[in-house]
Amino acid sequence: MALKKREDKIHGRDGKIFQFQDYLGEFVYGGIDGSVTTFAVVAGAAGAGLESSIVIILGFANLIADGFSMSVGSYLSTKSEIQNYEKHKKIEYWEVDHLPEKEREEIREIYAAKGFEGELLEKVVETITANKDRWVDVMMKEELEMSEENRSPIKMAATTFASFVVLGFIPLFIYILDYFVPLVNLNLFLVSSVLTTFVFIGIGFLKSYVTQTNHIRGIFETLLLGGIAAVLAYFVGDVLEQLFV
Repeated sequence: MALKKREDKIHGRDGKIFQFQDYLGEFVYGGIDGSVTTFAVVAGAAGAGLESSIVIILGFANLIADGFSMSVGSYLSTKSEIQNYEKHKKIEYWEVDHLPEKEREEIREIYAAKGFEGELLEKVVETITANKDRWVDVMMKEELEMSEENRSPIKMAATTFASFVVLGFIPLFIYILDYFVPLVNLNLFLVSSVLTTFVFIGIGFLKSYVTQTNHIRGIFETLLLGGIAAVLAYFVGDVLEQLFV
């Protein structure tokens, strides 16, 4: 039991977060895209000196349009993986039914390459080919190097959209508050930047959990990429404002 817990910890399977592991990666990358792109919109608007109402309009347009686009992409990608797996699985079943000797020889070659030989190799081949489902599963994993996609395309899309919208909303929060309750002498862009920084830190931490990398590195990378996007957008907005306004 102690060894099992240690192994789970090494592979990141311990803790409550692991139960959401299948969708955590999608949540992280949807959140990164949502917060970075929305903050870039805010930064560009700030550089152009636009009013809060314009920032809100542009920000929500980005949230809904980009969030929906990402969720559709996630849905189609996951569904395509499932369909591709099922297509090749049907082909393997056909080959097992119509070309059993060829498929049996492929099993023999696969396990011979792993170091099995002689009587032991023949027993392995006999055991695997005795059950059609097991035979096909082995061929899918060992020959085609394909694993079954168990994640729901709809849940993947919903996770992407939710994380994009929820985390992408944070850079806009202070502008919405200012619209309804005017905040006099407050640098809205500065406050938005601080709030977004905390979002980047949180996402960076989760990203490092998903990728099993150093937490500081994950946070730093997210802050760096988000900062670069914001700086570029700010100066583009500033330059365009001077050219056209």
